[in-house]
Amino acid sequence: MGAMAKRFDNNAGPSQRQLRVGELIRRTLSDALLQGTIHDPDLNRLNITVAEVRTSPDLRIATAYVMPLGGKNADEAVKLLAHHSHELRRLVGKVTKLKHTPELRFMVDDTFDRMDETRRLFEDENVRRDLDKNEDD
Repeated sequence: MGAMAKRFDNNAGPSQRQLRVGELIRRTLSDALLQGTIHDPDLNRLNITVAEVRTSPDLRIATAYVMPLGGKNADEAVKLLAHHSHELRRLVGKVTKLKHTPELRFMVDDTFDRMDETRRLFEDENVRRDLDKNEDD
């Protein structure tokens, strides 16, 4: 294999470039939402947190995981962000200066829901008994 050959491994996580671009997009979107850059009273009243942005390996698609404060109206937030995706994409393009500005997609961040479910599972009597049993082995 030559020095210039790239190895593509589907099991590998995101590249450093994907992580850097994703974080830059996350900060850009967060700042725009915090500052009320998008002039939409319905969007601005939601106080949306952008938890994470994941980019595709070719950086053509960026998926932002979002959650409004308190977790209420999450679906409405996603719809409003999708409605304003062209404006947000233009802002992202100015900051990232990539050859192709990624298409923005928005999804509800379910991290806290998954953490609650995991916590609930660990509190289950059967799961605790099994865990205690494994520690004794």
